[in-house]
Amino acid sequence: MTEAAANKKTVFIAGHRGMVGSAIVRQLSGQADVTLLLAGRDELNLCDQAAVEAFFASHAIDEVYLAAARVGGIQANNQFPADFIHDNLAIALNVIGAAHRHDVPRLLFLGSSCIYPRLAEQPISEAQLLTGHLEPTNEPYAIAKIAGIKLCESYNRQHGRDYRSLMPTNLYGPGDNFHPENSHVIPALLQRFHLARQQSAQRVTIWGSGAQLREFLHVDDLAIAAVNVMNLPAATWRRQVTPQCSHLNAGTGTDISIRDLATLIAKVTGFSGEIVFDASKPDGAPRKLLDVSKLHSLGITQTRALEAGLEATYHWYCDHLGTDMRR
Repeated sequence: MTEAAANKKTVFIAGHRGMVGSAIVRQLSGQADVTLLLAGRDELNLCDQAAVEAFFASHAIDEVYLAAARVGGIQANNQFPADFIHDNLAIALNVIGAAHRHDVPRLLFLGSSCIYPRLAEQPISEAQLLTGHLEPTNEPYAIAKIAGIKLCESYNRQHGRDYRSLMPTNLYGPGDNFHPENSHVIPALLQRFHLARQQSAQRVTIWGSGAQLREFLHVDDLAIAAVNVMNLPAATWRRQVTPQCSHLNAGTGTDISIRDLATLIAKVTGFSGEIVFDASKPDGAPRKLLDVSKLHSLGITQTRALEAGLEATYHWYCDHLGTDMRR
């Protein structure tokens, strides 16, 4: 073995085909000191404990990015709550447990801002975890993600592990889900305005008043943050967390109204018709903004402005469709 090969670290990215996992692959693939270890669902079922144990036993792994999850929109969460809590609990239990049993030095668990109470104070600090009721529509998923945080926290406390957790705000970017029924707000609006322009529609109607405020982070900025968090010296990480609150938020620290977001997406897609807001439909929470002061104090901030990120995501969407409908 050459000296260069010996100095490389083996990094397992669980969920490398998803939006977050693939962004982390893009971030790490050019690093000379990294050997990526990847296994798709057809090769490794993360819900199968025996299979995960055998996988970890057969590889000398230095770091794990746990980006794998069963995900979906409100409809899927409501229709399959047992699947969401079972699969996400199983993934966290199997991967984090196997990492400990096979002496993996460092792990990063990636979750979601849905872990916080439905009526959390704004902006939402890390300390608000478990201080109130969760949003009912995704409670099973959120509970599984909270369990992942607590698994890392507990292995750290009991066994001295260095397992970290990062909770991102609403994500968008390449690899997003553009399903017409299950997608989140940015992919849903990109697709609707794209199709409206393609069909020469005169107007697009959007549910709600448009006044609700939301925060959005490009997935490649999350990947940069994840790698930076993983690479922090242990002492630096521990200064930002406590044994009972061992995760950090990831976001931009700024938000935008859905009305202004829709106007921006209309511009990006070239839609010039009327945008109508149906105020008879629910807005959801009036605001959802993460307090990211701890992460930003480490010098870890986003690099992409929202409009530039939307442009890049729209280009990916057009290419993914196989039809370039850009202006």
